Amino acid sequence: MYPQKSPPPPGYGQAPLPPYATDVPSPRVPQTSWSSGLCDCCLDIPNCCLTLWCPCITFGQIAEIVDKNNTACGVHGAIYTISCCLSSCSNRTKMRRQYRLPEEPTNDCCVHFCCEPCALCQEYRELQQRGFDMSIGWQGNMDRMVPNNGVQIPPMAHGGMSR
Repeated sequence: MYPQKSPPPPGYGQAPLPPYATDVPSPRVPQTSWSSGLCDCCLDIPNCCLTLWCPCITFGQIAEIVDKNNTACGVHGAIYTISCCLSSCSNRTKMRRQYRLPEEPTNDCCVHFCCEPCALCQEYRELQQRGFDMSIGWQGNMDRMVPNNGVQIPPMAHGGMSR
C-alpha cells in the first residue's frame, strides 16, 4: 500500500568518534594495525629529514598529541633531549594502547633503541593518518575537530515525516 523506504545508511545520524574520544578502547574493539611500516620513512621526506636532524621536535609533536596537551610540545622535546630513548619508548607504548596497535616488529624499547628515527617517523605518520595536523598541536586539533566552542550541532533530518 505504501512504498517501502530503504533503511538509512550505516551510521546515519551518528557523528563519527574523533580520534581523541577515548584513552582506553573497549576490549571488544579488535586490534588495528599501523597505517605504515617501521621502515617507510621515505613516505614523508620532510618529516624524515626533520627527525634525522632534530628528533626532539618530532618527539615533542607526537608526545603533545598522545599526552593530550597535559605537557607542552617544548617540554616533551626537552625531556627527549635529556632522556632520549626512555621517554620515546614509553610514549610509543602509550600510543599503541590508545589506538590498539600491535607491538611490532618487536617490543617498544627495542624498536626505539635499534631504530629511533624510524620509530618516531612511523608514530608521526600514524597520528597524521588518524586525522591530526601535527603542526598545530593538541589544542589546535581540538579546536578544528569540535567547532562552535565545543557545542556539537545535531545532524539535519532530511525528508521529515508526512502523513
